[in-house]
Amino acid sequence: MITGFCIFVKNQVMTIQKIINLPPQPRGFHLITQLIEKELVELPDQGILHLFIQHTSAGLTVNENTDPTVRKDFEQIFNQLIPENQSSYSHNDEGSDDMPSHIKSSLAGSSISIPISHGKLNLGIWQGIYLCEFRNHGGSRRLVATIVS
Repeated sequence: MITGFCIFVKNQVMTIQKIINLPPQPRGFHLITQLIEKELVELPDQGILHLFIQHTSAGLTVNENTDPTVRKDFEQIFNQLIPENQSSYSHNDEGSDDMPSHIKSSLAGSSISIPISHGKLNLGIWQGIYLCEFRNHGGSRRLVATIVS
């Protein structure tokens, strides 16, 4: 049984897509919420923002936006789970952080969806958007932002 389920039908569905280029970041977990909001100045009254990162060695996630120790702990835990310099890794063409960055990216994920309400991203009070940079020198990153309203 499904309860509390509503379908809203509108005359028209609108989709907007934009590429967002992120500046290079050092390895770690970086809050990018304000950068995303700055790039998407005119949001619809309601809808969904879907963000997709076009890279296999970085990821996106939503988590704690206030205490920076959370981001440090994320980095430490990911490095403990997926250490570098393992003799079992075959793929290491670009250095010791190459294969671990791909595994970490798969764990973190390559996309997130955030509701838009009243013309703003409807994140929880303690939530922020993270760029999860898993390479020591990953370079600039590209996001595809798709808004459906």
